[in-house]
Amino acid sequence: MSGRTEATEAGRTEARVTRDGHGRLGGVLSGLAVAVGCVLFLGGFAWGAVEYLPYTVPTNSMNPTVRAGDRVLAQRISGDEVRRGDVVVFTDADWGDLPMVKRVVGVGGDKVACCDKDGRMTVNGVPVQEPYVRGVIDGLASTTEFDAKVPAGQLFLLGDERGGSLDSRVHLQDPGQGSVPLSSVDARVDAVVWPLGRLIARPEGFAALPGGVSGAGPVRLVAAAIVGGAVLILGGAAYGPLARLLSRPRRTRGAGEGGSAGVR
Repeated sequence: MSGRTEATEAGRTEARVTRDGHGRLGGVLSGLAVAVGCVLFLGGFAWGAVEYLPYTVPTNSMNPTVRAGDRVLAQRISGDEVRRGDVVVFTDADWGDLPMVKRVVGVGGDKVACCDKDGRMTVNGVPVQEPYVRGVIDGLASTTEFDAKVPAGQLFLLGDERGGSLDSRVHLQDPGQGSVPLSSVDARVDAVVWPLGRLIARPEGFAALPGGVSGAGPVRLVAAAIVGGAVLILGGAAYGPLARLLSRPRRTRGAGEGGSAGVR
């Protein structure tokens, strides 16, 4: 019986050593996961704060791309980074000196006109497909005809809700034929964060024109850093309690009865 007791004690000691070794390694790994998670989580928020400005859209002039009440993230950019098709936030004294959200359809040197025989807007004579346009009868690109030459260093802007948007079309009699200077641009809208978070796609209709369309902003990477960091923090923090719960010795009724029989 003494030999059996000694073997049992040796087995328990070995099991404790094994568990302690795994426990120390698990603790190190869980601490590392929390540390990396904190770096990603806080770094993602810091990166987002540097790159993006939050806005709440007040009107439906950009419906359905952006609706009234939507909260959006707009990347800080300079005017010379703007491309046709971008949805931008800008401020111009002639437009009320308040932040506004519109889509760029023409840049300096462009001739922007509407509508061709198929009801489409043209840029330098090239018809542009605009699947995002709403609010116009018979699928026309505009409720009113227009023909404007965009001065150098200026932008021609329209809302996607062409039936009610107050945009460059109502400023055609201004010296710049409804355009605004590049310097008026504050940011480019990359995503709607509330409600139903979604990205704002770059329209393919402008891709064939000189300069193409803008590349994607870093909003996906920023979101991935924040979400990935949160997962690592929660996973690392949960490891300790789970490991302790799983490492508790389990005693069965059969084992207890066997021990009693041996003593007898």
